[in-house]
Amino acid sequence: MPQSLPLSRRRLLAGISAAGLAGLAPLPRAQAKAPMLNAQAPAYYRFKVGAFEATVISDGPLAMGEPKPELFAGVTKDAITHALAENFLPADNLSLEQNALVVNTGDRLVLIDTGTGSAKMFGDRSGRLLTNLRAAGFDPADIDSIVLSHAHPDHCWGLVGADGARNFPNAQIHIAQADLDFWTDEAKRSAPFIGQLIDPTRAALLPYRDRVVFVKDGQEVVPGIQALSAPGHTVGHTIFMISSQGQTLCNVADLAHHHVLVLENPKVEFGFDTDPKQGAATRIRVFDMLAAQRIALIAYHFPWPGIGHVVSHGGGYRFIAAPLQMVL
Repeated sequence: MPQSLPLSRRRLLAGISAAGLAGLAPLPRAQAKAPMLNAQAPAYYRFKVGAFEATVISDGPLAMGEPKPELFAGVTKDAITHALAENFLPADNLSLEQNALVVNTGDRLVLIDTGTGSAKMFGDRSGRLLTNLRAAGFDPADIDSIVLSHAHPDHCWGLVGADGARNFPNAQIHIAQADLDFWTDEAKRSAPFIGQLIDPTRAALLPYRDRVVFVKDGQEVVPGIQALSAPGHTVGHTIFMISSQGQTLCNVADLAHHHVLVLENPKVEFGFDTDPKQGAATRIRVFDMLAAQRIALIAYHFPWPGIGHVVSHGGGYRFIAAPLQMVL
């Protein structure tokens, strides 16, 4: 019996080419030309949670620059570079998504987090929530409730426009009192880093002050959406369990900012956390629960549209993205 020879890529391609062209006349050369469009389609994605209709709305990516070890305390520079390379991600510019969520319960239209608004502190590709919201078929005036996981710029500054006017004129605002008090405290204006955020955050939140409803741990914000205290990233950071007809989705907000660097190293002390040690403890507690109970999640900063599951993996976790459903 003749000995089989190893099949190289070159031999394979040559064989396919010969087989495909044998006995065929040459194909005419295509002459059509088209301009480069250089534009992406509106970024929204719809899916179901039981009887609820949910729509992820992108506010655009956040450019974080080079991922430095001080942002992920406890992970070395070499480990960061290696983990990103292993996952085919660039090591010179960390980019995070912003996955806001609209939940139509049938009775109320609820928006969870609002993006950066007109601010450009994270680059000029963010601030797209209103455009994508309208493209998805929603009028900002129709939003009944805005649920804020916390009062960081990329979650609440989209409440108002560049002129200071309310973008959501008919919405109630739901937020933990600890976060509202912390991020609108004028006494913190002189604090490093935090100080530069106080006035813009006041400008975003205070125009709605008469419409603020404080959320408490374990309380239903609206029927089917339950608030769970998850402090550490901020003093009042809150996640939300969305439940309908036996299906559950957990909006984990900023429990983890990166689907690789933080999930593989859940004890990491993230640089933007108000209390990094508490943030790590909260992260592990919640992800252990979600993994054990196989509860689906949406994460604000994970790759678009941020929906999937976490599973235990080694000493940390792995994110498994949910397949997109192109027909409801």
